[in-house]
Amino acid sequence: MRYKYIFFDLDGTLTDPGLGITNAIMYARKKRGLDPGRNEDYYRFIGPPMPQSFVEYWGVSMDEAKAILADYREYYVPKGIFENRVYPGIPQALEALKAAGCKLYVATSKPTFMSEQIVERFGLAPYFETVSGSDPDRPDSTKADVIRAARDAFGIDMGRAVMVGDRSFDVIGARECSIPCVGVAFGYGSREELTDAGAVYVADTAEELAAWLLA
Repeated sequence: MRYKYIFFDLDGTLTDPGLGITNAIMYARKKRGLDPGRNEDYYRFIGPPMPQSFVEYWGVSMDEAKAILADYREYYVPKGIFENRVYPGIPQALEALKAAGCKLYVATSKPTFMSEQIVERFGLAPYFETVSGSDPDRPDSTKADVIRAARDAFGIDMGRAVMVGDRSFDVIGARECSIPCVGVAFGYGSREELTDAGAVYVADTAEELAAWLLA
């Protein structure tokens, strides 16, 4: 077993949230009198903190991004959060890791209260020690912040820890916490994005991911 403590990203790693997230973005744009576009126009928003994506891709200020986020949540919180699905093989992979004695944690940029609902709704809660998400009142929180929150709460030995994610932000957050990151190619980041950021391995399937982590 390569690692004892495994942090998992949520969106694009455990579940495919694409429909709900992009529908919520389209809702926010339409509410503000803008062309809502198409779902696929907003896949690049999936992964990093949403306000940062509004700033980066739409060129708005952080204050404006917070206002857009409020509109986004009008759709996402009651409906979009569950327009979601678990990736094939994820429950089996988590079961294998847990059975081998690994301790599993969710570390996501999504707010904790939303993430807990998703993990519970889709039957993943029994596999995880905790769900570490962002503070909805701190849009500047990073992936490193949520990893550190779980580390501090559980006294995790980071010398035996690894991050699993689908975007460069996961790799960067892991590096800031001095742990490696394994990428998954079935999420929203490309293999090139992950390897360029420094992922130590990129798995094509959940089965391959579990096999590599347990080797």
